[in-house]
Amino acid sequence: MTIKKQMTKTFVENAFTGESKAHMRYMLFAERAEEDGLPNIARLFRAIAYAELVHARNHFRSLGGLNDTPQNLQHAADGETFEVEEMYAVYQHAAKFQEEPQAETFAHYALEAEKIHAEFYNQANHYAQQGTDMNLKTLYVCPVCGYTVEGTAPDNCPVCGAPRKRFTAFEP
Repeated sequence: MTIKKQMTKTFVENAFTGESKAHMRYMLFAERAEEDGLPNIARLFRAIAYAELVHARNHFRSLGGLNDTPQNLQHAADGETFEVEEMYAVYQHAAKFQEEPQAETFAHYALEAEKIHAEFYNQANHYAQQGTDMNLKTLYVCPVCGYTVEGTAPDNCPVCGAPRKRFTAFEP
């Protein structure tokens, strides 16, 4: 069931956005607490981040945001494509114009990674529409820029230069 009244829909969309941001913010805080040698505080951040994920999931469901996998993959691919074709190109340009080198670099990193993500989603959607799963090898993600590759991590990230040992593996 999806929400029918516009005002309630707007409120729930705002709640979804807030809970989503809180989830991510707390996960980042947890990483920092780990780096600071505070594992229990990190665990607290992760636990509450999970609670925020539960809230966001509930709001997303009430908005009718969860569909079958092919529709979800198409939505994801469309989002990544928008980020590549419109959003990050403009963000990067604005950051350069306003002489914000860190913002420019991070927009560039995201732009390059999103191109790959869109392709992965499009490939996955091809399989999902046939009712089959993808045959994926280990996925490696660069923790600096988000570059994603299947199979083997490169010696150095082609986007940001991070060494292979820093990549995070997502194994089958």
